[in-house]
Amino acid sequence: MIDPFTSSLERPLIAPSILAADFANLGDDCQVAMDSGADLLHVDIMDGHFVPNLSMGPAVCGACRKACPDTFLDVHLMVTDPQMFFKPFCDAGANAISFHIEMMESEQHARDLAAELRGMGVHPGIVINPPTDVEKILPVVDAFDLVLVMSVNPGFGGQAFIPEVLTKARAIKQLLKSTQRLEIDGGIAPQTAPLAIEAGIDMLVAGSSVFGKPRDQWATIMDTLRGPKSQN
Repeated sequence: MIDPFTSSLERPLIAPSILAADFANLGDDCQVAMDSGADLLHVDIMDGHFVPNLSMGPAVCGACRKACPDTFLDVHLMVTDPQMFFKPFCDAGANAISFHIEMMESEQHARDLAAELRGMGVHPGIVINPPTDVEKILPVVDAFDLVLVMSVNPGFGGQAFIPEVLTKARAIKQLLKSTQRLEIDGGIAPQTAPLAIEAGIDMLVAGSSVFGKPRDQWATIMDTLRGPKSQN
């Protein structure tokens, strides 16, 4: 299993979002994505309350774990009460669990939940939506292994990239250590990935730009998203 939190990365990591996969062939899609060069899989969880859509639950995460036992599973909770879902997703095989700063009552609340996830042996992540002021998340990023900047308004796949969020990414990047990851999710494609990487992103969530294309193109697409190899 690749450790996304290694101290150095030669190229950005690619995390295909299973929300865009073929659910009738989910396990096979996940394995082919990994065989095609994905570094990890992104699992989007929506509760129909925090966001106006309903996606999947722990059982689907568990199915991904069964299909890909050696794959890092990055779970993104778009839910009103994230703490309620920590144990079910841990038990289902999640390696990282991220929740939204918008649902936190205070900075201490966010830190307490991060500590709870660490106690479960899971990497904690914190997420910020496009309309939210970056100042809301900056004081707590030190408590998390992963900071996810949403580049679309959460709730639906296939939305257009919002470039203004890259200003947030740059501000957050300045506070992160080499063992922390800065992730982006929403509208990531060959045209937008270079903008994100230039802003400091080192983990790219890609949904329809991977799973929405024929399987024989996935390897080329993910290599393109990563950008050119470092000349250093």
